[in-house]
Amino acid sequence: MKHVFRLSTLGVALAAAWPLGAAAQSNEALLKELQALKARVEQLEGKLKDAEAKLPPAGAQWGMTPEQAAELNRVVVKSEALEDARDSAGFKGLKISGWADPTYIWNRNTRTSGFQFLNAVSDGGYAYDNSYFGSATIDFQKEMENGTRWRLTLSPQRGVGAVVDGKSIVQEASVSVPLGEPTTRLIAGQIPDWSGYEYQQPMLNKLVTHNLLYDFTLPTAYTGVGFELTSGKWLGKVVVANMNATKRNPREKTPVIAYRVDYSRGEYQGFGFAGVHGKAANFRGDDVNPITGDPYNTRDTVVNLFEVDAYFIRGDLTLQGQVGVGMQKQAAITADPVTGALRDSRWAGVSVLGAYRFTPRLEGIVRADYISNKKNGGGLLGYGFADPVNGIGPDPAGDPEVGANRTALSLGLGYVLDENTSIKAEYRLDRASQPVFLDVKSGVLRKSNQVFGASVVVHF
Repeated sequence: MKHVFRLSTLGVALAAAWPLGAAAQSNEALLKELQALKARVEQLEGKLKDAEAKLPPAGAQWGMTPEQAAELNRVVVKSEALEDARDSAGFKGLKISGWADPTYIWNRNTRTSGFQFLNAVSDGGYAYDNSYFGSATIDFQKEMENGTRWRLTLSPQRGVGAVVDGKSIVQEASVSVPLGEPTTRLIAGQIPDWSGYEYQQPMLNKLVTHNLLYDFTLPTAYTGVGFELTSGKWLGKVVVANMNATKRNPREKTPVIAYRVDYSRGEYQGFGFAGVHGKAANFRGDDVNPITGDPYNTRDTVVNLFEVDAYFIRGDLTLQGQVGVGMQKQAAITADPVTGALRDSRWAGVSVLGAYRFTPRLEGIVRADYISNKKNGGGLLGYGFADPVNGIGPDPAGDPEVGANRTALSLGLGYVLDENTSIKAEYRLDRASQPVFLDVKSGVLRKSNQVFGASVVVHF
């Protein structure tokens, strides 16, 4: 039996050491690994001998026979070897999850109909019918023994990294380090924006598309460092960071302060608020003054954003809402008609969502959004120019001083196939106070557009 055990232990140890052997780059390194393996085998055999020495004499009564006790000890030793293999490979405290949501989109005005999956966000630009859906994402999270948490989320073509620079596959790369108490943590890295009641992940977002405030008034991500504080029912986060940029360009040197505070009033309800104050990229900076012909040379300008959101979830009923206001210096669509100087963009909006679960599997959803965006021809966060796809800006044939206000109404259904798979369908009607949606077939600007979307969401 000892020979059998030694062969079994040797096999387990070899399996535990295989990553090391595969990584050996020289005979000398291989020799060192074999010596370490031999020492480990001897150590495990020593543990077994110590355990067998503690066995009672034959016939002793202690709940199991000596043979059963010996077999239990062998199982214990093998379990220890497997734990050692897990720890040496770095798997302890590691959680791997992921999701995919192939999506079908029909858009009346753009005359498109088909599937979206892993298409580049930069292809056609970010739009409410070309948001984060249609992704395949994998998420790695690891917590070390000292409480430090590390997270890397990869989302090719469809994550915040692709929106920020057009090519990055990194959705999130962050660390969270406890500072003495577990309720106070240092956070740093690339962190997706945390504003609003909707989530980016498709299994957490009830509809296929996102609300108007999510798409056009909120930041994409922060790259910086800050703190996370927990006190009872309160959770607060604050960072000093670049907004929507992994590095600053020439003549850009002022970061933003971004924060989020949540309060869980009870099991079923809570509220939160978030804000951003500082300087961020101004896309009007490379434009030219239409009166003087001089370039504006504006790289980054002051941004002030603030929103409040709340939720009530009990039984089959879900209610969520958000109110937000924002402005950016010298980022309006229409320049001053006399001097040609850039002017400030300002907006305010609201979004509400209600959902009711008719059966344990079937849920109905309705969402309504509104954004007031008339001042200086309009202009939203990152949208300093008229956008006939998203319905932003003034009527080209009307008053350039007045931007279009936007509304959106979505009706949807969600069906749960199993604990890892769901199907979503959504009909969406977008309207504007002026004709600012381009119908590509007729070339005519309309006041409305219609979109239908459906997706299969699988996660693990």
